[in-house]
Order: sequence, then structure tokens, then C-alpha cells
Amino acid sequence: MPENLKIDPYGFREYDARWLYEKDINKEGIENLGKGLGTQIKLHTKKNNPRVIVGHDYRSYSEEIKTSLKKGLISTGCNIEDIGLSLSPMVYFAQFNLDADAVAMVTASHNENGWTGVKMGIKKGLTHAPEEMKELKDITLNQKFSAGRGNEKQIKNFDQIYKDDLISKNKIKKKIKAVVACGNGTAGIFAPDILRSIGCEVIELDCNLDWTFPKYNPNPEDLKMLHAISKEVKANNADIGFGFDGDGDRVGVIDNQGNEIFSDKIGLLIARSLSSVHKNSKFIVDVKSTGLYSKDKILLQNNCETIYWKTGHSHIKRKVNAEKALAGFEKSGHFFFNKPLGFGYDDGINSAIQVCHLLDKEDKKMSEIISKLPNTYQTPTMAPFCKDE
Repeated sequence: MPENLKIDPYGFREYDARWLYEKDINKEGIENLGKGLGTQIKLHTKKNNPRVIVGHDYRSYSEEIKTSLKKGLISTGCNIEDIGLSLSPMVYFAQFNLDADAVAMVTASHNENGWTGVKMGIKKGLTHAPEEMKELKDITLNQKFSAGRGNEKQIKNFDQIYKDDLISKNKIKKKIKAVVACGNGTAGIFAPDILRSIGCEVIELDCNLDWTFPKYNPNPEDLKMLHAISKEVKANNADIGFGFDGDGDRVGVIDNQGNEIFSDKIGLLIARSLSSVHKNSKFIVDVKSTGLYSKDKILLQNNCETIYWKTGHSHIKRKVNAEKALAGFEKSGHFFFNKPLGFGYDDGINSAIQVCHLLDKEDKKMSEIISKLPNTYQTPTMAPFCKDE
């Protein structure tokens, strides 16, 4: 291995790749990751010049990481279509919209500054699962790179195409007053705009982009963020509060009284609402979710089946795809809507839109809708520090 190359093998996780930038991976390491990914994409697509959609989030260092990643991809023969500053779901959407062969999104999601990572996928709507991750790690660390000549083009204004796709299909009749909180992350230039355009009255909270995250990390499981949204909902007498994570694939929900609704409960309410229109559907939920799905009267009346599956966004996404389920819900706030509601991947803004449809359909406040569910008890997500080794 060249002297100046740094790439910690532990950065290849079960379903994503994450490192502390410059401590665990440097530019050369990122370039090799690009070479590894490019080689893997060629292997799976059997194409010499596969087209790869690339985007990045709003971190001070994301763009330079993206530049190194692209360099690696191009050296294997990949043709890059760079859509610029993006949300992860916008990159996933671009693969469908532009009919590309693979995606690579540079994002640290909700993690502290210093972290970076790449969300990647080859089959449309899916991200790397453990098998693909293991293969990528092997190719990258053992430098089994394929060589080729790729190119690069910038796709301008793709954000508008992504926004229009969500807006055009989702107009609502009721004027829903929503607090939209983005924790100064990338969702700030997307979520307020989209929700306003479908018909919501939007109250913005920390929607200006600021990569120093002056208040807290954009993480809808972070109690600090949830409490801030709750305060804003009560102060504005809003109908609902939404909190988006750094790369816009997750959402947290606060009801009109300022109470946090755990994502698995929101999932159940959305599933109930959808089941009346889409009878005989399947839903996938992760094992951390409430047990209420399996014996829910409304879901059973509408002949719907719920399958409990492994936690982790790539596991649930794949299961939704394999079972042709209508939707999948993960307690962490990753929701997956399959056709006709979405393309199967997790999009926090589409999830918020589905909550708006729920409110639009019912003539009740969110707190009244939630009170119809039996009481269950659960803890917030706990993540004690654990060394990678």
C-alpha cells in the first residue's frame, strides 16, 4: 500500500461506509474507495462505462471528498453524472429519473462533524447490504481495481425535478400548519419548499444551511432536537412538527400538543390510513418497532400482513423490495414507500407528506388520532459507545 494511503478497514460497516475524515481515511483512501466502487459497479452491471449518479451533503469537507471519490470512479471507466448538493433520496430518485446504473452519495447523515461516509447502491432503489459491503471492502483493501476511461458531467437544477416530482403527486386540501425543523442540515433547502408547495403553512426552524450545526446535530432521534420542535409547535399552535436528519432520509414527528410520536407508531397510523385504500397490502417493520402491527384490527380488517424484519435501512429496504410491500417502517425514522407512493427507498420528506395525507383525510387532530392506539411502552434508542474492534 502506498505510504500516504489511509483507509481504516472498520469503516466498512454492515450497510454503510463511514469514517472520521483524515483520522481514519484520507483523500487517497477515498479515491481508492471510488476505484473499489467503480470496479464493483462494472462487475455487477457488466458494462465498461456504467453511469453513476453522485451527490454530496452540506458539510464543509463533503465536496472535496466527492472530488476524490469521482476521481477513483472515473479511473475505472465510470461515467459520472454529478447532481451537486443533494439529499440522499434525491440521489436515489435521480437513478430512476435518469435511468442510471448506480449511485454514490457523500454524506455523514446525522453524525457529528468530522465524520464522512458514502451511501451507495447498484440495483435501483436499494443500497449496499452486507454481501455487497463485504465485496467492496475486499476489492478496495486488496486493490483489485479495474482500469478504464470514464468521464464526468454536471446535471444542473436537478433539485427542481426532484421537488416537482414530490409536489405534483401530493397536493393536500386542508391547510396544515407544520413546523419544519432541519437542524441546519441539507434538508433546509428542500423540505420547507416542498411542504409549502403541497399546501402546508410552514413554520421554519433552523432551515438555513450551517455546517457548524450551532444548536445540535440534525438527528430526529436526538431529544434536544425533538424538544426544540415541541416548543415551536406549542408556541405556534401548529398541527404537526417534522424534524429531518442531515441527509433528508429520516423524519421525526411531534403532534399538535408537542408530544414526540415514536416513528413506529407513526408508521402504524400511516399503514392504517393506507390499508383502507390499498387492501391486501404487505408492510415491513423492523424488530425494534411496536408489536401492535401484528394484531392491529384495522390492518387485519383490510387483509394486510405485517412482516417483522432485521433493523437497518438496507435490510428493510431490500425486504420491502423482495416482498413487493406497500411500505416499510423503521423505528429510527427511515420509512420506505413502494409504488404507487414512492420508489421503495427512504425519503424523509415523502414520509412527512404521507403524515400530511393522514391529517388531510381524517377530521381530527394528530393527538386524537394517536390516542386511538393502545398504550405501549418503550425506551428511546440508546447507543452506548463501543470500539469498532
